[in-house]
Amino acid sequence: MFKKKKGLILSLTVASSILLATGCSSNSTSGTDSGKDKGDALPAVGATIYKFDDNFMSYVRRAMDTAAKDKVKLMLNDSQNDQAKQIEQVDTLIAKGAKSLAINLVDPKAAQTIVDKAKAKDIPVIFFNKEPDATVLTGYDKAYYVGTTSSESGVLQGELIAKAWEANKDKYDKNKDGKLQYVLLKGEPGHPDAEARTKFAIDTVKEKGIQVEELAMDTAMWDAMKATEKMDAWIAKYNEKIEFVIANNDGMALGAIASLEKAGYFSGDKFMPVVGVDAIPEALEMIESGKMVGSILNDAKNQGKATIDLAANAANGKDVLDGTEWKLDDKKAVRVPYIEVTKENIQVGRDAYK
Repeated sequence: MFKKKKGLILSLTVASSILLATGCSSNSTSGTDSGKDKGDALPAVGATIYKFDDNFMSYVRRAMDTAAKDKVKLMLNDSQNDQAKQIEQVDTLIAKGAKSLAINLVDPKAAQTIVDKAKAKDIPVIFFNKEPDATVLTGYDKAYYVGTTSSESGVLQGELIAKAWEANKDKYDKNKDGKLQYVLLKGEPGHPDAEARTKFAIDTVKEKGIQVEELAMDTAMWDAMKATEKMDAWIAKYNEKIEFVIANNDGMALGAIASLEKAGYFSGDKFMPVVGVDAIPEALEMIESGKMVGSILNDAKNQGKATIDLAANAANGKDVLDGTEWKLDDKKAVRVPYIEVTKENIQVGRDAYK
C-alpha cells in the first residue's frame, strides 16, 4: 500500500514539474498563439517583440493580438532584449512554417541578417517600430516597415514644451534668467527614435526663440526604474536649478515623476513640468492629474493593426496593402502619425486605447 502511494506521489510530482517547466519556459516558441483554434486553416505569421515588458510595446502587442484574431495564426515571441535570442526565434519561426515575419528588432543593425534568412526561403518580412536601414528594405522586394517618422515626435514635443514654457514662464523660470534649464532622459543610444526625439525637441524649442541650457542628459534605456535612478541623482545635484524634465518616452517620464514625488514635488506649490512621448494610459492619468504637462501619442493601436494587416496579406500571397487603408512611402514604409496630447484633448489619447 505504501509503495503504491509513493509511486503515485512521485508521478504527480514529475507531472507538476513538467507543467511548471513548460509554463515558465522562455524558449524561442513562447508567446501568444492567436488563431490556434482555426488550426491549419489560417496562415502562420511569425512575430517577435524586442521585450514584452516595454511599456509602449505591451500595447502594440495587444493590438497585434486583437488584429490577428480569426485572420492569421500569430506566433508571437518575447526576445527579452537579446538579439542573439531573436535570431534563434526567427530560425524557429521559419522552421515552424511561418508564411511571413513581423519583427520588432532588438538591434536595428541585425535587420540584414534577418532579411537574409527570410529571403532564402522567400518569406516576406514586416519590420515594425524599430526602423532598419533603408538599404535593407530596398535590397529585398518583400521587406517593409511599419512605424512613424521619428523626427515628427521630436518636433511635436518641442512645440509642446515651447507652448507650456511661454504660457507659464513666471512659474517655470525659477531663477528668472529667461532661459529654460532642462534635464533630458534619453532612450537607447543610437536608436533612431531616441536620437531624433532628442535633437528635434531641443531644436524646435530654440526655433521658437526660447533660450535653453542643458543641465544634464543621459540614457535611461526607455526604462522607468533607470529613469528614477537618474532623476534621483539629478535632483541631488541640481535640485531647484531644474526647470523642465524632457523624456524620450513616457516610461522614463513616469520614472522621473516617481523620483520627483519622493523629493516633495506635486505637493503644495512645488511643481516640475514633465513631458514624454507615447501617451500610454499611465501617462494619460498623470496628464489628467496635472503631474505631466503632456505627451505625444505614439499610436500603438494602429501600429499593431497595420503590422498585422501587412503581414496577413503577405502570408496569403497578396499585395501587402490589399484591402487596407494604409499607404507606403518612398521607403517602403507605412507611417502612422503622432498627435500631441494635453489635458485639453486627453480624450484623443483615451480613444487610441479603446
